[in-house]
Amino acid sequence: MLPIKLIKTAVLPLALILVTSQANAHRAWIKPSESVLSGEENYVTFDAAVSNTLFLPEHVAYPTKSIEATGPDGKKLELENAATGKYRSTFDLKLTQSGTYRISSASAGIRAMWRDDEGNRKMWPPRRGGTKGETFETAVPKNAKDLNVSFSSRRVETFVTLGELSKETLKPTNQGLELVPVTHPNDLYATETAEFIMLIDGSPAVDAEVEVNRGAMRYRNDPETINVKTDEKGKFTVTWPKAGMYFIEVSYQDDKAKAPATSRRGGYSGVFEVLPL
Repeated sequence: MLPIKLIKTAVLPLALILVTSQANAHRAWIKPSESVLSGEENYVTFDAAVSNTLFLPEHVAYPTKSIEATGPDGKKLELENAATGKYRSTFDLKLTQSGTYRISSASAGIRAMWRDDEGNRKMWPPRRGGTKGETFETAVPKNAKDLNVSFSSRRVETFVTLGELSKETLKPTNQGLELVPVTHPNDLYATETAEFIMLIDGSPAVDAEVEVNRGAMRYRNDPETINVKTDEKGKFTVTWPKAGMYFIEVSYQDDKAKAPATSRRGGYSGVFEVLPL
């Protein structure tokens, strides 16, 4: 099941697929102006960017063409007023149904690294895109020195709700690394504990590394990072210290990839609004 749509890999640059695969790397995020709204219809505006400081756009804009919005009834919705600047993209979403909306970007693909006869490190696909028509079979020498082939998936998302909370859009696709909320993602309050489950291709992601950071990092010296690991059921909990916009980042790796890959990697990042009690 090669997956979540290799077509997405062609749309989303490899550099963005890998952007948060290492500690202290830049973070990819989609942040709503607010996540809980009332009324019969309403608008939410979003920022999407890759940055080191949360949520300060200071590195590169996240491409809106890779972002999808799904309504409470499971149907895809159009992003309105999408625009991309140097450091961030922006777009609006019109909410016309009561319930919870998912705004996400998912991608996956094979990556290979090796050394050529001169000892130079090689990578496929290259960071700036491969030659048209090039495939893994034609581009990667199978007997290359230090050849390492991995299958990587990446998901970036957030949730907003108009009126009553709903669960239709919270269902996993069973592709790549996914967060399954036990606590509804738009029902989060300071000092309370929320529970989530991480799945990798539909199975519990055991021992996945979870990092939780509150936004507005520019205005404090201590990042106040919360680090936890998922248990044998892929579950983890977070007690929110205070209200604010939070960034949850999860990384996972095992050796259960399908050939020709020998390792499977998953990356997840989500933005969640925690309200005061």
